[in-house]
Amino acid sequence: MRTTSVGVFKIATRGPGDVSGLMGLIASRAIDPASILAILGKTEGNGGVNDFTREYAVAALCTALAPKLGLTPEEVEQRIAFVMSGGTEGVLSPHITVFTRQQLETPPAGISGKRLSIGMAQTRDFLPEELGRSAQIAETAKAVKAAMADAGITDAADVHFVQIKCPLLTSERVEEASSRGHKAVTISAYSSMAYSRGASALGVAVALGEVAADAKDEDVLRRYDLFSKVASTSSGIELMHNVVIVLGNSESSASEFEIGHAVMNDAIDAAAVIEALSSVGLGAQGLGAQGLGAQAKAGRALVNVLAKAEASPDGTVRGCRHTMLEDTDISSTRHARAAVGGLIAGLAGTGAVYVSGGAEHQGPAGGGPVAVIARLP
Repeated sequence: MRTTSVGVFKIATRGPGDVSGLMGLIASRAIDPASILAILGKTEGNGGVNDFTREYAVAALCTALAPKLGLTPEEVEQRIAFVMSGGTEGVLSPHITVFTRQQLETPPAGISGKRLSIGMAQTRDFLPEELGRSAQIAETAKAVKAAMADAGITDAADVHFVQIKCPLLTSERVEEASSRGHKAVTISAYSSMAYSRGASALGVAVALGEVAADAKDEDVLRRYDLFSKVASTSSGIELMHNVVIVLGNSESSASEFEIGHAVMNDAIDAAAVIEALSSVGLGAQGLGAQGLGAQAKAGRALVNVLAKAEASPDGTVRGCRHTMLEDTDISSTRHARAAVGGLIAGLAGTGAVYVSGGAEHQGPAGGGPVAVIARLP
């Protein structure tokens, strides 16, 4: 029996603090603010430790939504899952994607097959010394399973994208651990982002049975043969727990959307992007200036593409040397977002796509998952 209806709204933003598009949809009753479950955003910061556009965007959204929900901004942040990914290099365009979910009293007629479903869960707060280690892996795995249950998804094969916002280390957090006699996985705030992303991704892999349940501390950022095909993790300074959002398809959903995915083996894997588009019925032929998004078949329409990107750790892409890891002016994650963002934008026909940098244990080394959400006829 179909019990929920999931909606997806992609909204362009003019800056990290721009909430006018969302407020307009609420004013027109296109979005019921009480139904908002999660908001994913791309902001135009640097995506690094000091990228405060993420926190600014969340604060602006919480402040705007608070009076609509009769809550304080702090309560809004506890109620809605906010994942802001910094960095819109190249042709990537700043935007937010709003996911809504409503309970249905009467299942609609004419809906068949599995439709888009969404679930959310959070881990407990981590101690600084737990980031990038097995404790983060294990707790994330528990949260992924809880989010699957929240989404009404019982089969791991129906999970197509798991978005996680995870913490990072600061000098204060490292010192706090040291004062208690514990050593953090690294003293570098920037390096800690990778450790946290990697451990979180392995937690997804454990939950979905993609790797053995006994993933260890020493596997993180070393065993690149261990990865999840659907994990997307993004680290930020604004929290000390993991926020987990599971996106998949379920018989319990009456959504007019569905989601599919593929795995990019490297940063120029156009075939995987085409496969992901095709998985939700978007035609792969007629590739032209407008991209595949304009070639939708039978009334289907592209809503958004969600992907991970990273510079291949072996320093090559299909045998050709790249310099992304050796550029001391621009971080490798910014290079990767620009490269993969351009590839996907060219195929999808839009730069308003969600591409997040740093894909440690998220797809094969140098590659990453790519998911597509489409509106059905």
